[in-house]
Amino acid sequence: MTSLTAESCGAELNPVDFIQLQQYMEYSSMRVKEVVKEFNTGGKLVQHRSGDRVDWTGFSLFLKTYLEADNLPPELCQHLFQYFQDSELCTEDRTNEGVCLKAMSCYFSVLEDGKPREKLEFTFKMYDKDGNGYLDKAEVDTIITQMMRAADYLGWDVTELRPVLEDTMTAIDADSSGTVTQQEWILGGMNNIPLLVLLGLKMAEQDSQHTWRMKNFKKPTYCCVCEGMLMGLRKQGLCCSVCKYTVHSRCANKNTAPCVRSYVKSKAEIGIPAHDWIRTESDSTKCDHCQKKIKTLTGKRCGWCHHMRHDECLNRGPSECDCGPLRDHILPPWCISPLLKEDDGHGACGEGRLMNMTSEGTHLHISPPPENHPLLVFVNPKSGGKQGERVMRKFQYLLNPRQVFNLSNGGPSPGLHFFKNLQQYRVLVCGGDGTVGWILDAIDKADLLVSPPVAVLPLGTGNDLARCLRWGGGYDGSDLRDIIKGIEGGVEVPMDRWSVQVIPDNPQEEGDPVPYEIINNYFSIGVDASIAHRFHTLREKNPQKFNSRTKNKLYYFELATSETISASCKKLSECLSIECCGVPLDLSSLDLQGIAVLNIPSMHGGSNLWGESRKDEAERDASLPEVITDHDTLKTSSQDFSDKRLEVVGLEGALEMGQIYSGLKSMGRRLAQTAQITIRTLKALPMQIDGEPWMQSPCTIHIKHKNQANMLMAAPAKSSGFFHLK
Repeated sequence: MTSLTAESCGAELNPVDFIQLQQYMEYSSMRVKEVVKEFNTGGKLVQHRSGDRVDWTGFSLFLKTYLEADNLPPELCQHLFQYFQDSELCTEDRTNEGVCLKAMSCYFSVLEDGKPREKLEFTFKMYDKDGNGYLDKAEVDTIITQMMRAADYLGWDVTELRPVLEDTMTAIDADSSGTVTQQEWILGGMNNIPLLVLLGLKMAEQDSQHTWRMKNFKKPTYCCVCEGMLMGLRKQGLCCSVCKYTVHSRCANKNTAPCVRSYVKSKAEIGIPAHDWIRTESDSTKCDHCQKKIKTLTGKRCGWCHHMRHDECLNRGPSECDCGPLRDHILPPWCISPLLKEDDGHGACGEGRLMNMTSEGTHLHISPPPENHPLLVFVNPKSGGKQGERVMRKFQYLLNPRQVFNLSNGGPSPGLHFFKNLQQYRVLVCGGDGTVGWILDAIDKADLLVSPPVAVLPLGTGNDLARCLRWGGGYDGSDLRDIIKGIEGGVEVPMDRWSVQVIPDNPQEEGDPVPYEIINNYFSIGVDASIAHRFHTLREKNPQKFNSRTKNKLYYFELATSETISASCKKLSECLSIECCGVPLDLSSLDLQGIAVLNIPSMHGGSNLWGESRKDEAERDASLPEVITDHDTLKTSSQDFSDKRLEVVGLEGALEMGQIYSGLKSMGRRLAQTAQITIRTLKALPMQIDGEPWMQSPCTIHIKHKNQANMLMAAPAKSSGFFHLK
């Protein structure tokens, strides 16, 4: 790899920059090799490349594309650009402006892979400013100072951190020579938990190994190693995300108890339910065996059933673990074991399969738990700000961490592959409607024994599909135990899914890409899509302004008002034609500015464009024809996302759309119910599928039924339900 040490140059990439960069990378789904292609012939960024060098504008666009962020801190971009420039001054005589594309690729590839050894090697080169192969006292002091800055950036309490870091550096100098070699740095760093946490590095994922994160506690908390209290206003320490084992930063490298096991290592243990006891704070908690109060740090908690017992009562109660109230959803470790011989037909491959492997590379296999319905959890950490990250940690604590999958690490394939041989399991998708569609597509393409029912924990804004399935409009921080129990009482329902084919009149005309090939929620053309497109553009530029459902509604209403003045989609009937199962719709007498094709009765965060039906849904006539256009019949037609029909609604303008969105008007103009639809457009128009807008050149659009997804509908919400409904 190209040397990235800045010796006599002014630029300095400090740990604050390093941690900021890793935080952006954690929420990005892009890969370096994908973005670098854009600098090749035919790519969108090729004009910013000269030979093997990239100019400042190209570098900025590279970062925005790679990190999927429009509002990167200018200082971070400048520091990175200057860092690459100055590091090359030390190794070559450079006359061209810009930075080396190869060096960029190597740098980000190392960080992207997330291997602690390679990251530690990189940071050693970063701190070894004179390039002599070891860190002297001055360089070690610089490390400590910069680590303090990084800790302060992360919001850590640094009052007791400096002595911890000084002790760390002393311990890393294994031969007590007063200098630290690269080998000492890597070996010492790999075994030094506070340093790894501070650098944002993850240790190799081994079973029974803690997953540490820094945490501030609001109440008095004790260290499970030294049994001393975590001191300070914020009572800061390291906490394991999986088992909640808590220690001082200075005690993390000492003899900590292991984390819960996530699988068994021998055939003899398969199917044998056993407790996993973890030391935990237990003040004011009663022992589940003797029913007496457990004093602080004198008891343990089972990682699966969460029962508490005194130390002396551990062997007095039942040795078998029943996994407690969530037993139907937990995939216990005694149901997961290594495969002795790799099955060539079902072998895991790629980085995303790591959750299905031991640290030694042995593939894991699930022995189906009897009469249980393990919950396969997919979490999109980018949904709902930091909500996704917090939800993932909570599920790792409540369930087996091997049944909780981060969609940023390999997508849904690893989880579906792991569960593919089970016949009784449920899927929970934690994210927005786009994430749900992603999972449904993956289920379609996976070779599964059964199509599992899918429930939704809605994160972020919108969440129209979640609303229709009664999971609400957004997670409000309620206890996930209640939500998991709610899944147990869910009812399986089929949901129509529709394939959409967009055929441009001129295939050579370059335009925006069509976001999806499947419609789960809705499709629209005209005023509604225009507002959505403008809203989407604003949110991409200023995401921090769109952080609440209330604000989003206000912004949307404001855009609808401005669209009323501009009327960019007026006389829409002159620009398109619609056929429903071959029957043309007569739009000539209607002054419409938008057309919406609906599969579910919710749009843009709860708006029902079709409106309430005058006829009870239970009285619906199953023998209705494929297409209905009669106005009187449509008045009594109800909406059902399982009837293999779409609803077509006309919108008279932006004002009407804004009124429906804000609740001032109940519905749009009902035009048809149909099993198939063809739309032909004569000019470029804004369109959207499931909330993803784009501009489309003249085209023909075919929408027809694809299949039905197996969804879970929640029981009717009580007044104190889990979610804010709107």
